[in-house]
Amino acid sequence: MKIDIVHDWLTNMGGAENVVLYFHDIYKDAKIYTSVYCPTNLSEKFNDIEVVPSSLQGNKEEIRNHKSFFPMMPGAFKNFELEKCDVVLTSSSSCAKMVKVPEGAIHIVYCHTPMRYAWSAYKEYVKSVSLLKRPLVRILLHWMRKQDLESNKHVDYFIANSNEVKNRIKQYYNRDSVVIHPGVDISRFTCTEDDDGYYLVVSRFVKYKRIDLAIEACNRLKKPLIIIGDGDESKNLKKIAGNTVTFIKGISQEEIAFYYSRCRAFLFPGEEDFGITPVEAMASGKPVIAFSRGGALDTVINKKTGLFFKNQTVECLCQAILEFETMEFDHQAIRKHAEQFDVPIFEQKIKDFVEKCYKENKKK
Repeated sequence: MKIDIVHDWLTNMGGAENVVLYFHDIYKDAKIYTSVYCPTNLSEKFNDIEVVPSSLQGNKEEIRNHKSFFPMMPGAFKNFELEKCDVVLTSSSSCAKMVKVPEGAIHIVYCHTPMRYAWSAYKEYVKSVSLLKRPLVRILLHWMRKQDLESNKHVDYFIANSNEVKNRIKQYYNRDSVVIHPGVDISRFTCTEDDDGYYLVVSRFVKYKRIDLAIEACNRLKKPLIIIGDGDESKNLKKIAGNTVTFIKGISQEEIAFYYSRCRAFLFPGEEDFGITPVEAMASGKPVIAFSRGGALDTVINKKTGLFFKNQTVECLCQAILEFETMEFDHQAIRKHAEQFDVPIFEQKIKDFVEKCYKENKKK
């Protein structure tokens, strides 16, 4: 069975890019097709993989910012000439599922979410741009919705990365899907009861992550908070941070694992499609205080591996932190729960599903 792998863009590392690496662990001979590519921003594991960028790459060795290419991505994926194969396995939260599939191949899409800015976050995205640009942005996103829906005709099977995304696929695409949670490399983390008293956030600094809630809550309660990450919201977040809040960026994965292992609890105030970081925290034996929406509902067990708060407000998060501090948690049980999301389990589920789909289509 010959596999081609497709992904939206490869310009930085994140949960979706790790999924692509896990795909390639299963199908080591597969090429990876993507819109634009920046090898120096990626894991060294990509150095041993043949990555084929689209025409958008041109003669450039690296493209760091994929965002400016967004309006051109549908055309770039539709014009791709993939090698003849049996299965196209696509990782997508944007335009990759629009790729032209070779004749006779089945198309399986691992959906991280239906295009966020065109669907679930459409209103927030439009509000985020200037009044002058809004009419143009609305036109672009409506056109992108049309392209997105049209491409579903060429998708044979959907995999959702969480039940939240499964519901979105049904709502926006009217398609069924199976849920296979992303893999997390549990071996990178050590379960410990060590507690240096601080709360922890590990995240990109973007608005929907709601890191501001964690900062405001820890300001109000005068609790130590360490925030690891960087991004567009860095300036705004640092402006509101009190003297109990510490920002850290540019550290290794090993150093991040150390901070997980020494925290009191992990704060997860945003609504995510899935959310890798709560699983990483639980792999370290640490409870998660999470907003009770989105992917966290698939990973955190209320009052066993963490604690949910119902409203995305500072007051509600403060109440959750204070309640958490009256509770006791079994660190080993938290770690054991996290182990169900380990990478080998994810890879086996993907392999089994792809083989099942392939056999089904051979019989037709």
